[in-house]
Amino acid sequence: MRAPWMIEPRTSLPPFMSLVPPLAAVVATVIGGIALLTFLGISPGTALFQLFLAPFSSLFNLSEVLLKATPLLLIAQGLAIGFRAKVWNIGAEGQLIVGAIGGSLLPIFYNDSQNPFMLAGMALIGVLCGMAWAGIAAALRTRFNANEILVTLMLNSLALQLLYYLVGGPLRDPFGFNFPQSAMFPDVALLPVLSSAGRVNVGLLAAVALSVVAWLFVERSLIGYKLQVGGAAPDAARYAGFKESRAIWISLLVGGAAAGLAGVFEVAGPLGQLQRVVSPGYGFAAIIVAFLGGLNAIGILFAAFFMAVIYVGGDIAQASAGVPYAVISILQGIMLVSYIAARMFVDYRVIFPWSLAKAN
Repeated sequence: MRAPWMIEPRTSLPPFMSLVPPLAAVVATVIGGIALLTFLGISPGTALFQLFLAPFSSLFNLSEVLLKATPLLLIAQGLAIGFRAKVWNIGAEGQLIVGAIGGSLLPIFYNDSQNPFMLAGMALIGVLCGMAWAGIAAALRTRFNANEILVTLMLNSLALQLLYYLVGGPLRDPFGFNFPQSAMFPDVALLPVLSSAGRVNVGLLAAVALSVVAWLFVERSLIGYKLQVGGAAPDAARYAGFKESRAIWISLLVGGAAAGLAGVFEVAGPLGQLQRVVSPGYGFAAIIVAFLGGLNAIGILFAAFFMAVIYVGGDIAQASAGVPYAVISILQGIMLVSYIAARMFVDYRVIFPWSLAKAN
């Protein structure tokens, strides 16, 4: 029995076609968000305003967008480097949590310190902790050929349970009325804010600067070139002497470092302490951001901003109209599915039996 249809890779694509999947995903997300809120009893105009326009309605809301874009941008840039090499790090959420834990140790144990280098020390420890957590997956992949998708995914749960244990026990504030959180950090352990109108801090500038570094690494360095070749043509890469194990280690360690630093920016920024909830799912959302940006450092800048708008718009809709917080996750799912679908139709051509018969 002949299949109703089949697909084959396209041999060539016009340059503008690379913009179709992300644009289709954005349009589908906007339409899906309006339809979803309309179903929940909100008028289409109000739904459009709350989700996608209200985040720009005040300096504070815009500041919140930039604040949420910071971890998304950082993590997505790190993940994209690995994804280009076909190393699938799904554990950025756990690496963020472990980085936040490591970065919190200095201000917790030296809570009265006024050392101006404390913030730098926190960042360094957080980066190393994120790299170490990702290194577990790299070691298991290179030594035992364990699938890095499964390993990094399971490490997320371990990191979360570690956080629960620490904030409920060893790192809990002794004067915090048994709330599962650490003591508030001293001023030297907090990121300076960029504007009195909101909470966005210098972490945004660091994320943008590191995005430039990521672009230079991917587009202008020999190591970045090797990673791209290894992902696009693994057989050719092996023939040229590029080691797969090195690509795995570099990809996972870079992703872990970026996520760990994002975790430090969260506890040293809007939170100001270590809590049970460090991230609303930035590590998972950053995966969508990386693909929505086409695994390109410049595209990820815009994708992170759009994802942050969804976060802030969802918060506004929740506060003003009682919309469930799960709406944000649904919109993220719509964005990912629509991007994958559009990507398939861009990269592949669908062939139906009658078109083959007509060609013959």
